[in-house]
Amino acid sequence: MTVGKMVSQLAGGMFVSIQLFLVTLIFSLPLGMVVAFGRMSKNRLLQGVVKAYISIMRGTPLMLQLMVVYFGPYYLFKIKITNSYRIWAAWIGFVVNYAAYFAEIYRSGIQSMPAGQYEAAKLLGYSKPQTFFKIILPQVIKRILPSVTNEVITLVKDTSLAFTISVLEMFAIAKALASSQTSLIPFVAAGVFYYLFNLVVAMAMDFAERKLAYYQ
Repeated sequence: MTVGKMVSQLAGGMFVSIQLFLVTLIFSLPLGMVVAFGRMSKNRLLQGVVKAYISIMRGTPLMLQLMVVYFGPYYLFKIKITNSYRIWAAWIGFVVNYAAYFAEIYRSGIQSMPAGQYEAAKLLGYSKPQTFFKIILPQVIKRILPSVTNEVITLVKDTSLAFTISVLEMFAIAKALASSQTSLIPFVAAGVFYYLFNLVVAMAMDFAERKLAYYQ
């Protein structure tokens, strides 16, 4: 196999990896905020359920969670698993997992804000939603951005775990090519792809941090 053909096949897998990365971010970031509110709720039952969910997501391997999401419908409800469900299972597994991590990041940022800011906003006539979205949230985003950046970079590498349920992302294709060609070159090429992907993500997050520097 020529190098050009190998790179072409890896690029196809890279497209799947990027798609998984984007879907996870688009849905897990807002879901994480909802989970964070549940975690901080004064309702003990809701708080307990959310704490259990976060504990399970953070305490078990993502690889295992993907397998449960993929095989669960068949073993629990005898629903036939189709090939098209693989990517959906990967999306669901990643979103649910990363939402738990982002929820804890949000919670730490929100709870780090001084209570005086809420009191001052109340005196100025702001409602609770206005206080949160106009005053608290912009500051929280600035504070948690480094932690979010670490999770986003980890997500780039974690997309390779989708091979567990036979999603043909870049690592799965590199593994197949390395096996058929008895060569490490596909793995090296995949490593370069991941590095460049992470480099772009890191640069984008660094740009965002500089844009928010006026909160310092």
